[in-house]
Amino acid sequence: MHRALIVVDVQNDFCEGGSLAVAGGADVAAAITDLIGQTTAGYRHVVATRDHHVDPGGHFSAAPDFEHSWPAHCVAGTEGVGFHPNFAPAVASGSIDAVFDKGAYAAAYSGFEGADENGVPLAEWLRSREVTEVDVVGIATDHCVRATALDAAREGFRTRVLLGLTAGVAAGSTGRALEELRAAEVELTGEPVVRGA
Repeated sequence: MHRALIVVDVQNDFCEGGSLAVAGGADVAAAITDLIGQTTAGYRHVVATRDHHVDPGGHFSAAPDFEHSWPAHCVAGTEGVGFHPNFAPAVASGSIDAVFDKGAYAAAYSGFEGADENGVPLAEWLRSREVTEVDVVGIATDHCVRATALDAAREGFRTRVLLGLTAGVAAGSTGRALEELRAAEVELTGEPVVRGA
């Protein structure tokens, strides 16, 4: 009966200067690192997800619709796939217990579509460590954070999104994501960072 923190996609390509940047991402990355550094945070485990594309097919497009297709981002072997420098101290300190890569050969939004370096899926990894509750933070509120939190709830974890530690692409899509999360009985605390259109 433990709580885990799931840090979603705090990567260079999703922060300012990246190929699919979300305004406020760098500040959110720093705030997440601060949370992880607090000895009173109360997490038994901290895990991170990472978009890690090799050849995701139609997920990439030269003329993206920004709903089903996107500009190339988080490509394996590029700087964009790396964790943002503001989050890197948490990784370097050994505070991250496991990293779950997703989307190598297909679109993947939820961290629960990913697996660790041993091929263990996120839900299985959490259950094997008796995790029953998760907090979800990261980028972007209206896409991968939303999908990860919904899947966490579907998997039976008591799920909370710490919105102040998320960055949303746009107010409209973030608002719709929050409605969907509430309908799924995901607990929401704080307000998301939304600096985009």
